[in-house]
Amino acid sequence: MSDLLARPVAARAALTRPRTWVWAAAGLVLAAFPFYLDRFWLQAGLFAMAAAIGAIGINLLTGATGQLSMGHAFFLAVGAYGYCAFAGDGTDGLAGLGLPGWLAAVLAVALSGLAGGVFSPIAGRLRGAYLGIATLALIFIGQHVLFNAHDLTGGFNGRAVPPLSLFGLTFDDSELLVAQVPFGSAEKLWYLGLVLLLGGALFARGVLRGRPGRAMNAIRDHRIAAGVMGIPVARYRAAVFVLSSMYAGLAGVLLALVFQRTVPEYFGMLLSLEYLAMIVIGGLGSVAGAVVGGVFVSLLPQLLNRYSDALPLVSAPGTGGIAPGEAARYLYGAAVVAVVLFLPGGLVRLAARRTKQPSRSTQSSGEDQ
Repeated sequence: MSDLLARPVAARAALTRPRTWVWAAAGLVLAAFPFYLDRFWLQAGLFAMAAAIGAIGINLLTGATGQLSMGHAFFLAVGAYGYCAFAGDGTDGLAGLGLPGWLAAVLAVALSGLAGGVFSPIAGRLRGAYLGIATLALIFIGQHVLFNAHDLTGGFNGRAVPPLSLFGLTFDDSELLVAQVPFGSAEKLWYLGLVLLLGGALFARGVLRGRPGRAMNAIRDHRIAAGVMGIPVARYRAAVFVLSSMYAGLAGVLLALVFQRTVPEYFGMLLSLEYLAMIVIGGLGSVAGAVVGGVFVSLLPQLLNRYSDALPLVSAPGTGGIAPGEAARYLYGAAVVAVVLFLPGGLVRLAARRTKQPSRSTQSSGEDQ
C-alpha cells in the first residue's frame, strides 16, 4: 500500500526536477529542426543519430562488458544490405524479396542479430585482444563478400536503397506539406531517427541499470569473481554480443535509408575504429557517452567539409591541403589521446563533474549558515 502511495509522489517530484524540463525543451527543439534547417544539417543530424545508435551497441559490449570488438562495421553492413535485399523488388537486376519496408527493416536487424549469434560462441570464450583479432576477420570476410557477390550487393558500385514505407507514409523525396513546409526524405527520416535513437537509448539504459547491467560490469571488472558469484560469464558475453550486433544492424538500416545507396567501401575497418573512438571520447559504459561520442565523431568531418574554405590548412581533396576527412581523423585521434590521458571517463564525465560542483558549493554554504 505504501508503495502505491509513493508512486504518485515520485512522479510529481520527477516533473518538478530541472533536468526533466531541460530534456523536454531539448525534445521540442529537436522536433522543430525540420521546419527551420536545410537538408545538409538534417542529413548531418541523421548520420549522427545512426552513429549514436551503433555506438550504444558497441558500448554495451566494450564499455560495459569489457569485450573488444573490431568487427562492428560488419554488422552495420549486414543491416544495410539485408534491408536492401529484403525490400528490393529485383527491378534493378539484383536479388530482392520485395517485402514491405517496415518488415524488411525488422528482418535486417534480426539478420544482424543472427550473424552475431553465429559468432557468439567465439565471443563467449575469447576476450581482450584475442576477441579483437577474431572480430577483425569479420571485416575481411565482409569486404570480400560485398565486393564479389554482385547479384546481391551490386559489387563495387553498391546498390540503391528502397524507401521505407510505414503507416502509409513513404520516406522518400516526394514532398509532403506540413504547416506549409515541404517535407522530403530528410525531414521525414528525422523523426524516425529520433524515435529509434530514443528507444535504443532507453532500452540500453534499462539494461545497464538492471540486473544484466550489474552482471556485465562484474564480468568487465573481474571475470573470475563474477563466475564465482554464479554469473554465467560465457552466456552473458555471447548475449551482449548478439545485442550489440542488433544495434549495429539498426544503425546500418538507418544509414542506408539516409545515404539512399549502399557502398562496400564505407563498411571497412576504418568505420570500426571510428566506433571505438566514439565510445572512448564520449565515455565507456555510458549510454549518454555513446551518444555524445557518436555525435562528435560523425559531425566533425561533415562540418570540416562544409567550412573547409574558411579553415586554415583544410581544403578540398586534391588541392594541396589536408582533406576534411583526414583532418577530422587527426582531430578525433588527438581527442582520444587527450581523453585517455586527462579525462578517463570521457566527455560525459566532464559534464557530470560540472553539475556536481554547484551542489557541493551550495551544500558547503548551507553548512556555514
